Amino acid sequence: MKISDQIGLAAKNLSRRKGRTALTVIGVVVGTCLIVVMISLGIAQNQANEEMLASWGDLTQIEVYNGGAVAVNGEQVKLDDAGLESIRAIDHVVTVTPFYQAYNLNGYVAAGRSDRYQITYLGQLVGLAPEALEPMGFTLLDGSWLEDSATYAKDTIPVLVCENTGYNFEDTRKSQNSQKRYRWQGMTDANGNPLEPFVDVNRDDMTLTLSALSDTGAEKTRTWKLKVVGTLASDYSKGWWTDSGIVVRLKDMKMLMKAYGDLTKDHSMTQTATYDQVYVKVDEVKNVEAVEQAIHDIGFTSTYSSTQQRDDMQKQVARSQMILGGLAAMSLFVSALNIMNTMTMAIYERTREIGIMKVLGCELGNIRRMFLMESGFIGLIGGLIGDAISLLVGWILNNISAILAVFGVGADVDLSGMMGGGYYYYGEASTAISIIPPWLLLGALAFATLIGLLSGVGPAGKAVKISALEAIRHE
Repeated sequence: MKISDQIGLAAKNLSRRKGRTALTVIGVVVGTCLIVVMISLGIAQNQANEEMLASWGDLTQIEVYNGGAVAVNGEQVKLDDAGLESIRAIDHVVTVTPFYQAYNLNGYVAAGRSDRYQITYLGQLVGLAPEALEPMGFTLLDGSWLEDSATYAKDTIPVLVCENTGYNFEDTRKSQNSQKRYRWQGMTDANGNPLEPFVDVNRDDMTLTLSALSDTGAEKTRTWKLKVVGTLASDYSKGWWTDSGIVVRLKDMKMLMKAYGDLTKDHSMTQTATYDQVYVKVDEVKNVEAVEQAIHDIGFTSTYSSTQQRDDMQKQVARSQMILGGLAAMSLFVSALNIMNTMTMAIYERTREIGIMKVLGCELGNIRRMFLMESGFIGLIGGLIGDAISLLVGWILNNISAILAVFGVGADVDLSGMMGGGYYYYGEASTAISIIPPWLLLGALAFATLIGLLSGVGPAGKAVKISALEAIRHE
């Protein structure tokens, strides 16, 4: 018997008992749909978690802190230049840079006539290794990167400004309580026109002044000109300072810290031999955990990365998927029993037909294959319909707000956390509640078909064992 004949015969036999076949198929449809939808919810929640972590910080970045250095092999490790070299030598590390923030320096950045406009908090001043900026993933809007080899006039410091650095300047001629003293992004005048910053950081001359009081109470200062070489794009995943900070070369930051120590006669707060914080860039997210462990093995145990939170979120989603997926699997198990019952009933109803086929010389393998095809068809048809309904359910979930709005129901329904993410965060989150990739549809279809085939193995084996003579006498 040809395969095509067997396929036609199997389809004809299923169509003979349309009601029973339909009920059996419905069970497979429900199980398949549940599995696809449950997994799609987990995929969407994981994507939302990835986007959330990316908004919190670079997923391939590790922060190392000096406070966690421990003794290794009897020697105390230090987060200094030698320590940086040991971290840089780890596999999959792209670049390493210390991170200096001038929060302990007293002074200001000034522009305008008589230094009218000032940035009074130098915590916005950040020192990084120039060669690490581009590999770290910073984006340059215009100008050029900082270069250690570049030379400038005496008392001139090259800097990179950020998109909104100009809004940090205050008008010192206005009272501290006056709104006219400040400008911020999005601020408008009485006519609704946007107000530009007091200072155009790319055109206006700017100076950096450090100040300290002498023993006699007199103010001592030292001033440098700031040379803007480029503008960085805002990227909060790299740090809040990327929106309105000022970036200087690492060696210039060390120079400023030493100069401030000279002014104050106190170098305890401006030491530069060891670093308080270091950024480590890893090539891929999948290697972050291994690199972080290697850093711990070196002796720097105080680190931070998004890996732990990422793993916790994925485990939480996986637990929810296991519970809901278990319910879906039970539904498919019941479907398998229904398929077995349907095929067993078919054997009893077609016992005489089986006997005639044997008498006419039909091979046992053909008879077994015919019943397996029938049970496989039930799984295949149920899988196809289940996939189609899953796509419809996914579309409804992803457009639930718009659908409810059509019926006059509040459009602020948010189901994005339905897989148990449990995290709240600022920023734009993924709007997809259900994500169904092609591999999921194909996998569910193959699984449903396999369930059908396996469910038919027992009844098919029973069919080939029926005695031909007894089957012919069967009424």
